[in-house]
Amino acid sequence: MPELLRMPEVAAGATSAVLSSWSVPEGSAFPVRAVIAVIETDKAIVDFEAESAGVILRRLVSEGADVPIGDPIALVAGPDEAVHDIDAALATALGHVAPAVVATPSTSGSGSTRIFASPLARMLARERGIDLSTVVGTGPNGRVRQRDLSKAGIGAQGQAPTSPPVPLLTSPPTQAVPAEATPFTDVPHSRLRKAVAARLQQSKQEAPHFYLRGTARVDRLLALRAELNAGEDSRVSINDLVIKAVARAHRLVPAVNVIWMGDAIRQFAEVDIAVAVATEHGLVTPVLRGVDALSIAQVAIATKDFADRARAGTLRQHELEGGSTSVTNLGMFGTEEFAAIINPPQSTILAVGAARPEPVVDDGMVAVGTLMRVTLSVDHRPIDGASAASWMAAFVGLLEQPAKILA
Repeated sequence: MPELLRMPEVAAGATSAVLSSWSVPEGSAFPVRAVIAVIETDKAIVDFEAESAGVILRRLVSEGADVPIGDPIALVAGPDEAVHDIDAALATALGHVAPAVVATPSTSGSGSTRIFASPLARMLARERGIDLSTVVGTGPNGRVRQRDLSKAGIGAQGQAPTSPPVPLLTSPPTQAVPAEATPFTDVPHSRLRKAVAARLQQSKQEAPHFYLRGTARVDRLLALRAELNAGEDSRVSINDLVIKAVARAHRLVPAVNVIWMGDAIRQFAEVDIAVAVATEHGLVTPVLRGVDALSIAQVAIATKDFADRARAGTLRQHELEGGSTSVTNLGMFGTEEFAAIINPPQSTILAVGAARPEPVVDDGMVAVGTLMRVTLSVDHRPIDGASAASWMAAFVGLLEQPAKILA
């Protein structure tokens, strides 16, 4: 008997997801584990694989639709099942589904044109009545992004902006403009922005944060980086060395390589580290696996790949899950010091500031050295202050004796 295929829960806590594209045409058969559709979560792309073989009788949602988790997306039948009246089969299957579910026209015909667009661009286009086929996309594969709508001259309400009428002066020109007349623009929240906001709010409400600050002299670290990059095509960044130092410190102080569970503290045998990457829609934190066993060259290659795919919106959901800690670096913006919010369920996050020349004391004499300030935010439930302090001492020591990072 034909059954409804429903939007899966592809990310923990997600309430909806975007059906980015169909991989199986309507009316076509598919084998077990075939990719039926590509789904976009708040941060990643997920392949929706078939749990058993079957046939797509009818699609119930169009590409680009934002679908609540558990809602029907297609009517499917078994591979050898003969269905003569699809409308009747659909009506039977929808018997216990809310009336709002309506079948959409098939997009499998030869006249259809695939339009690639980010979820935010699709949402804005729907709200403003914009035909995405008229917008030139500048993303990968011609993908339409939010800024492409602006470049196309689309105003806040979906129309080309026009000059406002010049008001008649009814008061002296020096009179202050009333506060309510101040111009503003409301930018709708992206799915990613809302997801990040919810998780950070949850973290501050549930995880009792405390903070440790450390300062490392990094002249030798900078010299090591220059030596590693000499004559090499693949470049190692300061952040790559910091990530390796975090992994080494976790090995030296395993009490910090943990997360808080409902009835236990989970301690990890390997060190998985999330790396914060800023994108045009918000922050994502892909996770490097087994960093303690990777070479510095492997870390550099992996972090660059994550950064490129994060900005292109092609990270996979499993790449955003796990890890006991994160590294976030604002040093490239000149930020000297800051504190970050822990990314749950992780137990720590390291905030890295800029490496700056400052006065230092060498053997009683004032000299110039390069200092880097770091702040470790700690969840006090699984980690006590002494363990966190031991970790910070080990980490700063590694930055100041960087050869040990590569040991």
